[in-house]
Amino acid sequence: MKKTGMMVVILMLALSAKSQTAPGKYWVQFIDKASTPFSISQPKDFLSDRAIERRTRYNIQITEEDLPVNPSYVDSLGRIGVTALNRSKWFNAVTIATTDTALLSRIRNLSFVRQLKTIKTIKSTQVVDNKFESGFETATNESVQTDTTILQYGQASRQVGMLNGHILHNQGFQGQGMVIAVLDGGFTNVNINSAFDSLWMHNQVLGNWDFVNNRPVKFNEHPHGAWVLSIMGGNLPGKLVGSAPKASYYLLVTEDVGSEYLIEEDNWVAGAEYADSVGADVINSSLGYSVFDAQAMSHAYSDMDGKTTRITIAADIASSKGILVVSSAANEGDKKWHYITAPADAQNILTVGAVDSLGRYAYFSSTGPTYDKRIKPNISGQGLYTAIVNTDGSVSRGSGTSFSSPLICGLATCLWQANRSRSPLEIIKAIEESATQSNSPDSLLGYGLPDFGKALFLIQGMDPVRIDNESLIRVYPNPCPGQLMVDFYSHDQQNLTLELISLKGELLFSKNFAVGYTSINRIEVNEFQNLPVGVYFLRINTKTAHHQQRIVKIRE
Repeated sequence: MKKTGMMVVILMLALSAKSQTAPGKYWVQFIDKASTPFSISQPKDFLSDRAIERRTRYNIQITEEDLPVNPSYVDSLGRIGVTALNRSKWFNAVTIATTDTALLSRIRNLSFVRQLKTIKTIKSTQVVDNKFESGFETATNESVQTDTTILQYGQASRQVGMLNGHILHNQGFQGQGMVIAVLDGGFTNVNINSAFDSLWMHNQVLGNWDFVNNRPVKFNEHPHGAWVLSIMGGNLPGKLVGSAPKASYYLLVTEDVGSEYLIEEDNWVAGAEYADSVGADVINSSLGYSVFDAQAMSHAYSDMDGKTTRITIAADIASSKGILVVSSAANEGDKKWHYITAPADAQNILTVGAVDSLGRYAYFSSTGPTYDKRIKPNISGQGLYTAIVNTDGSVSRGSGTSFSSPLICGLATCLWQANRSRSPLEIIKAIEESATQSNSPDSLLGYGLPDFGKALFLIQGMDPVRIDNESLIRVYPNPCPGQLMVDFYSHDQQNLTLELISLKGELLFSKNFAVGYTSINRIEVNEFQNLPVGVYFLRINTKTAHHQQRIVKIRE
């Protein structure tokens, strides 16, 4: 049994030792995609309209890599008695299961097979799943709704507020129109848990699949994915509201919670490819792989170089398809293997470490750098005593980068919603630049705790302001021929007065406005178009300050 310090209850995976060896699993890579019935010119045969739109938006070419594996090759394997478990178009391969080792020589000699590799399948009698090393306790009433937030976060107030995620939500960016694929180990009671009622009511659960057992998800097998989903999509106003409550979700099981072996990375690849094909915008992966039951299976730290493990390569391929991949760093910080685990070492994904509620490094959070000396994790969020929803609908607190990852993932999704023209890498850059250690990243927290209020300014092309202070952000267009637009940032709910003043100091126009919550307030000044050509001052008076800017009226 493994323990995480300060945990009140240890969650254990029930693993059963079996007397018989599990069937052999093998990775079969094909030599080409020749004679395939699929064509790059007909992408709707293998990609959804949404997946095609994503590629079009970011000018991503559809290539042979996107073509499914040749079905005739898979059929040929079936005719000799081999079952294909999962298929990978990106690697042009299938994972197979067979108990007949005599077939392996026949497979190796097939003209269309490039290579065949063994995937060892040793069952464990120990808790091997560090990524699920999470504990929880009964939640306390430490946070309540305030006049700075439009959503009633309840116990999630601190974890969202410390990242200024509420500023995104106050602006209306709560995940609408965005699709997140959750790759995890099980989703117990998600179909009946009151925390997810709004997801089902508004058709925000778009689909599910179990890549471990090749069937639809059964909602009674493992709770980890349900906890992860609650941090993003949970909606119990006054108790817990997640970081992307209005996003849509695919629920994908790729982790076999009863064992720890390499085939789970292949399941992840299949899940990521599925997410791509159905048009997901974002992947959350609260999973990670390093040390397996048998030493021969395990990765070395030298493998954490962004280009060695199959799951890491696949994560970067997903990014190249226009998907924002968010991965937990892992929970190895206080163990012999203290580094990040695959796929957290991928070059172009957002890797998330963990802090406590005060923003201090959480002792279990895996550290960087990558083996090739890149900064990982990229950023961090609350992963110690994170508010989650239990399978019975009660609110508790859990710990692990499994929980900081979806917290960040949901907010990153809302940020991207604010400007869809930005690429995944531009979103990651804005998040890093907004963070507390943006000028001095380290191997514990990366670039630090992101400030999603500042990141919102950055992706909208504005200079970030102090989020704890009000500011007149911009007046535009300036010079202005007609309607004048004003962006004003207010850190709380208040009334303000907007005035137009001539060069002689005459008050030409005055109007009162009420601004709500912590947000950027966009004000239209239609009256400006009625003024003659000339130079004016726009002044905003609040309860604590005066903000003024010179503006020029020109002919239309």
